[in-house]
Amino acid sequence: MTEPVSSIRNLGPAYEASLARVGVKSAEALRELGADAAYALLLEGGDRPHFIGYYALVMALQGRPWNDCKGAEKDALRLKFDALKQKHFNQNVSALEANLNAIGVGLRR
Repeated sequence: MTEPVSSIRNLGPAYEASLARVGVKSAEALRELGADAAYALLLEGGDRPHFIGYYALVMALQGRPWNDCKGAEKDALRLKFDALKQKHFNQNVSALEANLNAIGVGLRR
């Protein structure tokens, strides 16, 4: 039996829905994928980058409160977030266009 993403502390129904849109439909799948790869999928799927959303995901997968990230650890996560954003987010592609691309009728025909 699979657990929903929202069974992971700090990840609620909205995060669960966003992840489901990009094919991550269980807590097990998310844990296997890891925070960076899952967040990259969200960005490629058209979600707008948000640093707190990223580090909340990292903390959730570590079983820690979302606001437990501080100091040097938070600075290091910011660098990883910035790299993910640069590599995986295209600000010119909306979430709708990303979904159309996924089914083969958007910009990437």
